[in-house]
Amino acid sequence: MDSFKGKDSLKVEDESLTFNIDANEEVKSSRDLNSTEEEIEEFFGNLMVANKEKRYIGVRKRPWGKYAAEIRDSTRNGARVWLGTFNSAQEAALAYDQAAFAMRGASAPINFPIEKVKESLRNMNYSCKDGSSPAEAIKETHRIRNSSKGKGKKKQISEEDVLVLEDLGSDLLDELLSQS
Repeated sequence: MDSFKGKDSLKVEDESLTFNIDANEEVKSSRDLNSTEEEIEEFFGNLMVANKEKRYIGVRKRPWGKYAAEIRDSTRNGARVWLGTFNSAQEAALAYDQAAFAMRGASAPINFPIEKVKESLRNMNYSCKDGSSPAEAIKETHRIRNSSKGKGKKKQISEEDVLVLEDLGSDLLDELLSQS
């Protein structure tokens, strides 16, 4: 049994279901949905603005502020290879790009232009032995480079940096403490 009530309202009746569809309510509901979609877009837009930091492939930010670079190595059954920890996201992304380009060539998805990656590989004198993992070779190169930047080196101390203390005895100490 179908019956109509005016031109803005439609009532459909069935044995178990009753639907009332009012054109005015439909328009209002549609506006509510549109405003909700706009609010969601605005929320995510604001979230993206708040998170201004660019994200790079193969790079994760560590809780203490450093950046870790890693890549999956197809020569080792997809094992994750840790490329190192870096002070900036760009350094970590370049390490990832070097490994990706060395492993997969020009078809690798990388963060920076391929010319910059090739130049950085030339500058670091990259070489990989036959049968070894390119990612492991790059990891080792970065490890050696970072360890030679000052870790483990002892600082030269001059006489100007040394403070010499003289022991004047416990009697003087007792006298100074009793005065205060």
